[in-house]
Amino acid sequence: MPRVPALSEDISKLKKKQGNYLTAPFDPRFPNTNQTRNCYQNYLDYYRCVKTMKAKGKDIKMCEWYRRVYKSLCPISWVNRWDEQREHGNFAGKI
Repeated sequence: MPRVPALSEDISKLKKKQGNYLTAPFDPRFPNTNQTRNCYQNYLDYYRCVKTMKAKGKDIKMCEWYRRVYKSLCPISWVNRWDEQREHGNFAGKI
């Protein structure tokens, strides 16, 4: 009978892929169950960070944390819509 990997082995493989966390860490600014604002704020923070880093001529790797958090929290359909809106210049957020 083939050996079935333990759950802890699967989790450790996921952590290696995702960078030592499986979902976004707790943010005291958003203590409620509904994480919509947290999702949106991290999306904005990522693109603000990228804009700032590019303007300063620095590496945007420092912004990666925000991207990973919003990717963890936000539905893909929202992100796709926001990306399209940014491309067309009609995104409501201030970046």
